[in-house]
Formats: sequence, structure tokens, C-alpha cells
Amino acid sequence: MHPSLRRSEAGFSMVEMLAVVVILGLIATIVTVNWRAILSKTELHSAVRTLGAILQSTRSEAIARNALYKVEYDLDKHRYRVNTPFRQGGGLAANEEERMTLEWNPLPESVRFSRIQIDGIDYTRGLVFVRFDPLGAASGHVITLVQKPYDSTYTIEVQALTGMIDYHEGQFLRQEPREADFQ
Repeated sequence: MHPSLRRSEAGFSMVEMLAVVVILGLIATIVTVNWRAILSKTELHSAVRTLGAILQSTRSEAIARNALYKVEYDLDKHRYRVNTPFRQGGGLAANEEERMTLEWNPLPESVRFSRIQIDGIDYTRGLVFVRFDPLGAASGHVITLVQKPYDSTYTIEVQALTGMIDYHEGQFLRQEPREADFQ
């Protein structure tokens, strides 16, 4: 065989190299899209865990300190904070104005309050609060968080009588009991 023919047969052609680059680009695009979808759910679940931990610790503090605690939700700015029964510098607050509030906890940038239902009333705007009393009871409320652009939804439910917290993936609304449920 002629030496110049062997040289032209060795290696890859430009078309073959271009095909490999295109295939690698397609694989990278698929991996990137799936990675973003996974990360978005992680951010929503992290927000749910953080808010749930705040609610549980607020209930525990109310029981341990034998005092009424509140959690305020700012639905317009998508943040929440704890309102303690103590005044700045120590001691119980004599009135609402003296109550010490902790710093606002913002939701992650892509996570938003969709709605909060308190004692059967839906709120989508403004500032609302719920209470946790010394016996462990709470304002019964349901917090629905949504994450854009994927519209992933998670619901946190706080039971009124016990103050216990339930978590539901997706949109959840407990049905009111019917008379037939008690027969």
C-alpha cells in the first residue's frame, strides 16, 4: 500500500468529530435540564423543613415557657417570623406592643406562599398570624408553598387541638367532618 494512503486513513474525519461533539452537547443538555428539576425540588423541600422546624420549636417553647407564642406570615414579601411573649431585656410583655419579635425568615427566591388558610379562611395577601398556646394547641392552619417555574407544591398542616404538624406533597385541604363520620 502506498504510504500517502495510510496517512489519510489514520485518525478521524472532520464529520466524525463534529458528530461526536453534537452527541456530547445533546447529552449535556439533557443532564442540565434534569439537574435543574432535581435542584428545584430540593430548594422547596428545604424551605418546608425549615418552616416546619420553626413551627415545631415555637410550639415547644410555648409549652416549656407556659406562654402564648405567635408566628407571623408576610404573604406579600414571602417571609415569616416568631413573636415571643417576652419584652426586650427580659420579662413578660405587658401588652402586644412590648412583645419581642425575632428576625424575618425569608423563603428561598423561587419559593412563595400560595395561600394560608387559618380557621377555614383563605389568605393570599397581607400579614397574618397564628398562635401556639401553653397547652400545645395552635391556630389550625394550612400553609401552601409553591415553587416557580415548575409549579411544585407542598402543604404544611398544623392541627388546631394538638398543634401537631403534618406534611403533604402537593395541594392539600382537609375536608370538614360530616355527621356520618361520627356514627
